[in-house]
Amino acid sequence: RFGIARRFPIGPVLAITPFNFPLNLVLHKVAPAIAVGNTVVLKPAPQTPLTSRLLAEVMAEAGLPAGALNVVHCDVALAEKLVRDERVAMVTFTGSAKVGWHIKNIAGKKKVALELGGNGAVIVAPDADVAFAAARCVRGGVVYGGQYCIGVQRIYVHRDVYERFEQELLARLRACRTGNPLEEGVDVGPVINEEAAKRIESWIQEAVAGGARVLAGGKRHGAVIEPTVLTNTRPDMKVECEEIFGPVMTLTRVDDLDEAVRLAAASRYGLQGGFFTNDLRRAFRALEEWDVGGLMINDVPIYRIDNMPFGGWKDSGFGREGTRYAMESMTDIKFLVVNYG
Repeated sequence: RFGIARRFPIGPVLAITPFNFPLNLVLHKVAPAIAVGNTVVLKPAPQTPLTSRLLAEVMAEAGLPAGALNVVHCDVALAEKLVRDERVAMVTFTGSAKVGWHIKNIAGKKKVALELGGNGAVIVAPDADVAFAAARCVRGGVVYGGQYCIGVQRIYVHRDVYERFEQELLARLRACRTGNPLEEGVDVGPVINEEAAKRIESWIQEAVAGGARVLAGGKRHGAVIEPTVLTNTRPDMKVECEEIFGPVMTLTRVDDLDEAVRLAAASRYGLQGGFFTNDLRRAFRALEEWDVGGLMINDVPIYRIDNMPFGGWKDSGFGREGTRYAMESMTDIKFLVVNYG
């Protein structure tokens, strides 16, 4: 007997996307689905509706058959109807954990892929390049206004290098300019709207009321949150245990790296993490205890290229994006056996 395994398209894919990367995160779903022969119903975020319309126009001009990509702007009630529709073979969603798990609950028998964000942790070991680690943490914590599911939120620094790291981090953070991101030299722009900024501000204030201390930033100006570092935080504070989705980081001193890994891993999220160390043996061991979809050694969690397997553990969802991995999830196997004996 001779066997052949072939992958076939599964059928219409419903893609529900967030506002923070209105082209890239859309393409992470649309491109693999189209590549393997599925059609797509795309529901973009209501805050960023135009990019998806322009993408559909470009793809139509390039020769994509009519009906292969359908952009639907709709309210929550209609979106839920789409999720439940038996004609949809798969739902792929990027967004909040609350919405994602609700989608899974109502999706029925269809395939579901969820990318639900996180509260990215970074560990800095005594042998790390402290200045480089601080520079990358600032970049990872404030880029795109902190509206990044793999942004730096929690930093655990070994006591031997804590003081030096804190000085480097704060100096670089205070040098960041806030304002209109279209202006030259501005590092941190507004979050998506003032309502989101007020929520972030309230989480900072709640942490301070609970004993946390502001080392830098902490204030809101309209929809702009100053790049912020908090210390003396606790794991049960929202700034640590939830996804803040803003330019806010917590800084914690640890006595040893085993403690740092335990603290980093003690989260209901598990998307990506960062570990600054030159001890590869320790780095490999960390991945055994730290349940994250990706661990970046000598870098921060924001590192991502489009062909990497990308997705999380625990409340960060399940399934993987990244071109070939998404293509596999959007197909299924038929196995052919030929008896030639």
